Amino acid sequence: MNDQPVVGVAGKSGDGSPTTAGALTRLPLADIVQPDSPRLSGLNDEHARLLAHTEATLPPILVNRRTMRVVDGAHRLLAAKLRGQETIDVHFCDCDNDEAFVLAVEKNVTHGLPLSRAERTAAAERILDTYPEWSDRAIAAVAGLSHKTVGSIRRRSAKDSEPVTHRRGRDGRLRPVDGAAARAKVSSLLADRQGASLRQIAREAGVSPDTVRNVRDDTRRSAAPPAPGPRAVAAQGREEREAPRRASACVRIQASEVAERSALVRSLRNDPSLRFSESGRVLLRLLDVYALDPRDWARLSGDVPAHRAADIAQLARECGRMWQNFAVAVEQRQREQVEA
Repeated sequence: MNDQPVVGVAGKSGDGSPTTAGALTRLPLADIVQPDSPRLSGLNDEHARLLAHTEATLPPILVNRRTMRVVDGAHRLLAAKLRGQETIDVHFCDCDNDEAFVLAVEKNVTHGLPLSRAERTAAAERILDTYPEWSDRAIAAVAGLSHKTVGSIRRRSAKDSEPVTHRRGRDGRLRPVDGAAARAKVSSLLADRQGASLRQIAREAGVSPDTVRNVRDDTRRSAAPPAPGPRAVAAQGREEREAPRRASACVRIQASEVAERSALVRSLRNDPSLRFSESGRVLLRLLDVYALDPRDWARLSGDVPAHRAADIAQLARECGRMWQNFAVAVEQRQREQVEA
């Protein structure tokens, strides 16, 4: 169970299937073992007598198939004995003892005779000792405590335990305890392995791909020059009007290159292997954009608002790098197919 999310443990087994079987089973009371209960003072006899005297039909109890031990419904089991019953309705779950305890706590927090605060705190301590990688919020959701209370329990017990580098949240995902150290590791990996994918970096750093993407974007934004302010833009305009015309830093594109590129794009559009596949159609739509005439690009660049120029220039350069990586990957695949 250590690798499973906490929330919903009452309804999920280790492989994600329901813990309770759909079919109801009638079992002899003598076959059922007393629970490993989160109740510190044991069963409440008065509560069991109240259940025994009610005329309402009591819900089935939950029993661990592996041990035949009650997981939820110990008071209902005692009430059945007080009524003189020989059998009781049972739903089964299939789990180990640690899972069964977590399930018992979760069940008793949400219904039946409420657990006292002391009992919920003791349960949280036991769960934390068994599953130290679970997050404070995940344990809190099971034990019926606040995450701050669980955090306080963790700090008290952390002195004698091994440090945990990652914790599993309520959604089942592992997250690093020290976020700053994890982001620093991601930043180092991004610098050292520029051709690696987000998922490869994420696996090596022990974080999510979203974290890798955020670190990458933050790094790019910090490296980009700040957008010029209104005064700088005005000064730049005066300088351009007064100074002699400087040579353009843009790469000059010959008319023949434009014609060849347009012809190549038209040829690709007529290729059935691209036209009749979803990925091929996506690629053709992207290539259509880059087949624009240089005059169209010039008009577009002239219409960019000055206060967003730096952002758009950055994105344009990123697109160029992505296309460059794409070209390398395509050529590499072609070489591999030829060599094979």
